[in-house]
Amino acid sequence: MEKPVIILGAKGIAHPALEIFNSNQVIVYGFLDEDQSVHGTEINTVPVLGHTEDDGFLKLIGKKTEAFVAVDDNKYRKFLVELLNERRKVQPINAVHHTAYIATDAGIGHGNFINAKVTIGAGSEIGNHCILNTGAIVDHKTKLGDFVQVGAGSVINSEVTIEEGAFIGSGVTVVSGVTIGKNARVGAGSVVISSVGANETVFGNPAAKIK
Repeated sequence: MEKPVIILGAKGIAHPALEIFNSNQVIVYGFLDEDQSVHGTEINTVPVLGHTEDDGFLKLIGKKTEAFVAVDDNKYRKFLVELLNERRKVQPINAVHHTAYIATDAGIGHGNFINAKVTIGAGSEIGNHCILNTGAIVDHKTKLGDFVQVGAGSVINSEVTIEEGAFIGSGVTVVSGVTIGKNARVGAGSVVISSVGANETVFGNPAAKIK
C-alpha cells in the first residue's frame, strides 16, 4: 500500500488497528475522533488530529491517504462509512494483521478489522466492515454479513451463516451449519448448537434465549 492511512476513531479498536498497519509497514497519518478531549493527544506517537467530520482532514482521503474506520459501535461505524462513501466517494480499506491466515479462495469485502492469529477457512465469505478479534477462527464455507463482530478466541465452525450486525462475544463456539440472525447477540463463552433468530440475545452452554 503506497498511501498512508487516516484512522477514523481513536478509541476501542483504534490502537490495535494502528498496530496492524504498523505490522504491515503501512504509515498511519493520524486519527480523527468526535471526542474533542482527545484532540492533540497521541497513540503510540501518532497524533489525534481532529474531528471525524472535519473537511480539512477528510479532503485528504482518496487523494493523498486511505481511510479505515476503527469504531466498535455499529451505528456510528455505519455513519462514518456512509460519510466516506458520500463525501469522499471511497470505501474504507481492510486492516489485516500479518499473522492472520486467510484461505486463498476466501472472499473478503471492504473495511474489515482482522486481528492477529485470526483464521479464515477455505470458501468462506466475509462481508464489509466486520470486526474479527484476536485468534478468532472462521472455518470453511462460512458466511459473515456486513458489520458482524466476532470476539477474541471464538470458533465459528464450518458452513455457519452470521447475518448483518450480529455480535459474537469472546470465547464462543458456534457448531457447524447454524444460522445467527441479523443483529443477534451471543454472550461470551456460549456454545451455540441451534440457530438464533434476528435480534435475539442468547447465552450459556447450550446457548438459550434471554428475554
